[in-house]
Amino acid sequence: MYVSFFDRPKVRLLVVASLAAPVFLLAGCANKSASSSVYSYGQAQREQIVRLGTVVSVRAVTIQEDQNSGVGTVGGAALGGVAASTIGGGRGSILASIGGAILGGLVGNAVENRMGKTQGLEITVQLDNGETRVVAQEADVPLSVGQRVRMLSGNGPTRVVPM
Repeated sequence: MYVSFFDRPKVRLLVVASLAAPVFLLAGCANKSASSSVYSYGQAQREQIVRLGTVVSVRAVTIQEDQNSGVGTVGGAALGGVAASTIGGGRGSILASIGGAILGGLVGNAVENRMGKTQGLEITVQLDNGETRVVAQEADVPLSVGQRVRMLSGNGPTRVVPM
């Protein structure tokens, strides 16, 4: 009886893991930020408009990625399928692989959704000219009601930063 090199469970797991690793590494490179302290390369050295004001309210919000990349689902399905393929033999192994891939995909998608959420603040600012503006951004800079702030805007996101 001929046994393929790839029929060995540990070898299959190693092959899938080595194929999935670059996908997870590339997904980690796509790091978006809603921080008032983070500028993209294209936003650096760009003139911005500065408006002064006072914080009139701060509310905790959750900032969520607009769209999943699918990496969690695909990676979870691949790892779940390979891990479950070691269960049983013949048709049982095939069914276990399918079930493992489905469960792995669901778990991977849930993990990706959870990782795509950031704690944020919805900040309402009464500008010195009388206008009121609201900006949501990451909760990485503490802001409180009555605090004087600068609103920076132009050619990108608007940021609320302490004076």
